[in-house]
Amino acid sequence: MATLNPTLAQRTPHVVGRASDLAPGARWLVELGGRSVGVFNIAGRFFALHNRCPHAGGELCRGPLTGTTLPTTQREYIYGQAGRILRCAWHGWEFEVETGQCLSDRKYRARTFPVTVADGQLTVHI
Repeated sequence: MATLNPTLAQRTPHVVGRASDLAPGARWLVELGGRSVGVFNIAGRFFALHNRCPHAGGELCRGPLTGTTLPTTQREYIYGQAGRILRCAWHGWEFEVETGQCLSDRKYRARTFPVTVADGQLTVHI
């Protein structure tokens, strides 16, 4: 029986490069285990998402990294989460890079993969 949420030890590790080579705010698109994956450095923390939008299948990780308007009780717009939101280039759907959660429809989530750094090597676990 397949495990829905495999542990790190049950995943296949893929070294994608040196962590120091992926600058804050930058991303790499890599092929791992037969799938396209976006690897992101968000303020010195590393995240990986499947490069497929769960809404309509577009290349999610090619979209811009932005922020978004935050909820407020006032009649004002407050911009936040700068550089932490990935906007799909096809239809503009927004996803949190850290969790994969879609902001406009909570039933959608981009698939995420664990990322580790050891001895300076950045590893994505598929």
